[in-house]
Order: sequence, then structure tokens, then C-alpha cells
Amino acid sequence: MFRTGSLAAVTLGLTLLISACGGQAAAPPSSSGGTFATSLSGRTVALVGYGNGNPWGAYFNKVFTERLAPTGVKIGDLTTMDPGTQVQKFNQAVAQKPDLIVVSILDTTAMAVPIKKAGAAGVPVLVFDGPPDPTVADAVMSVLSDNEKLGEYAAQNIIEGLKAQGRDSGNIIVLTGTKSMLVTQHRMKGFRKVLATAPQYKVVDEQDANWDPQLSGTIAQQLLAKHGKDGVQAAYGMADYMALPIIQAAKQAGFPIGGKDGLIVTSSNCFKAGIDSIKAGELYGTATEDPGTIAEQTADYVVRYLTGKNPPRSETVQEERVTAANVGEFAEQCSHA
Repeated sequence: MFRTGSLAAVTLGLTLLISACGGQAAAPPSSSGGTFATSLSGRTVALVGYGNGNPWGAYFNKVFTERLAPTGVKIGDLTTMDPGTQVQKFNQAVAQKPDLIVVSILDTTAMAVPIKKAGAAGVPVLVFDGPPDPTVADAVMSVLSDNEKLGEYAAQNIIEGLKAQGRDSGNIIVLTGTKSMLVTQHRMKGFRKVLATAPQYKVVDEQDANWDPQLSGTIAQQLLAKHGKDGVQAAYGMADYMALPIIQAAKQAGFPIGGKDGLIVTSSNCFKAGIDSIKAGELYGTATEDPGTIAEQTADYVVRYLTGKNPPRSETVQEERVTAANVGEFAEQCSHA
């Protein structure tokens, strides 16, 4: 995302991609202190985002609501990590007819019909993090992470790490986020694209860990036991809180971590624990896409939209690769969650 020292400043450096026009525009700066002086009293927003049981979702929700609180806008909390429940809550939001529905989509296909219903009811929808189904892409606004780039960075980390160890072959296990999400699918698209440039390294197991730290640890234990020390040389956990349980499971199984001959583990979006692990020489690398930065940008978009500023239909956040070589540059940005 951005090379900056505080959440209040990160939106100053955003690079915006206008999907509808195929062009670029500069991100508008947020107000001083990361909050907004504009009054939106009487306006309503339904937040159908990731549930607070998820580390990324919990911090996004905190920053998003804190940044909008001074405006007086009323935010209805309809967050969840269950795809079926999300469809129900989204339909509930449509029936309530808020001024705006803000949603992070858990099941891309399942949410297409509800989004069409929102359009028919005249309720505007702002999607954040991952895109909607292509059939309804023109029916929503969006503030998106560059998930394909995040996957590319993860593959680069693994290739770089294995080559530095002098390995001319290597087996990789992958623990993904929820596979029904385009967020996950786009990361794997980028990951596979870059990994194809180094065919000596191959994925031997790929499992859906549903963005769940505990499940990630359980699956990692199973896969490491299945393949053994000689059968796995690298691992990709799609978020820091998924990659670190892989490291813990590997330690418990007697795997060396990192260094000249240990397991190379990467992530693709950053948290403080991940930054600390990189500094400790265990997690090889991660990438930005921290929840605070995109929460700031999404809140800013809400204000611009509800005050008639006509923001571009789609904005994409620029991401950055993070390794031991540049971890100090992104430590502040990535250490709020």
C-alpha cells in the first residue's frame, strides 16, 4: 500500500485506478487527524463487512467506524464471516433502504443476485477489498485491494527464498483464504503466474483455511505431517495471521525455519506480528494491504459519495512487497493491527 507513517496520512499517497475510464486519478487527501469535519447527520450506512472474529475485519471495522463517527452518520453493523449469513444480512440492509451499503463479499457468486436487488430498489452499494461478480461490476462502486499483485509478491518471496538456499527444486503448501471470494482467487492467479516462471518449484497441496488462524494451524499440522520434512520446502499463508500458525506448526514438528536450509514461509498482507516475525528472521516476507489503510480510504470514499463529490466508480489501492530488506520502511504502516 503506502510508504507512510500514520493512518491519517496514508490516503495522501493512494494511487487510484478508475475502472470505468481505464485511467488514473490522484486520491483526495483525508482531513487532519484522519477524521472528517463534514456533517452527515441523518444519513445511514449499512456495513455488511467481515466479522469482528476475523483479525483483518476487526481492525477495518474499528478504523472505519472511528473515522466516520465525527460526521454523525449512523452505521448499522451487519458484519459476519459466514457467506450464507452475509446474503441474509445484505437482503436485510436492502429492505432498510440505507443511503449506502458498504460490503466485503464472502461468496462472489451468491452475492450477485442480492446486489441486483439492491440496484432495483435504488440502494447504492460500495464494495471494498475484493471485487463483485463480473455480472454486477457495473452496478456497484468499489475501493479494492490489488489482490493479484499480492499473490505475485508471495510467489516472488518463495522463489527468492528458495533460490537463496541454493535449491534447484522445492515443494510448496498453500493455505488460502475463503476460496469462494474473488479476493482469494485473484491472489492465487497472481501467485500461479509468477510461480510458473520457476517451474522447479511446485505446489503439492492447497487448502482453504477460510481466513481463520486456528484452522490454519490445524491444516498446517496435517500437511506437514503428511509430507514430512523432506516433502515441504516452502509455505504460503494468505495473511500474516495464517502464515504464523504455519511457522508454529513447523517448529512443533521439528522443521527448521528460514535461514540457509529452513522452511521458507510467506504471507500476503501485513500485521504487526508478521512484521515482528520478519525482523526475527522467521517469516520470509509479506505485503501491504493492511486493514487500516483501506478502512481510511473506504471511509473517505463514503464521505465523498454522501456529500455529492462524485468519486470515481472504482479505486484500487497500490500494494507493496515487504521483506527483511525493506521491513523498516513499512513497519509503521503494518503495525497497527
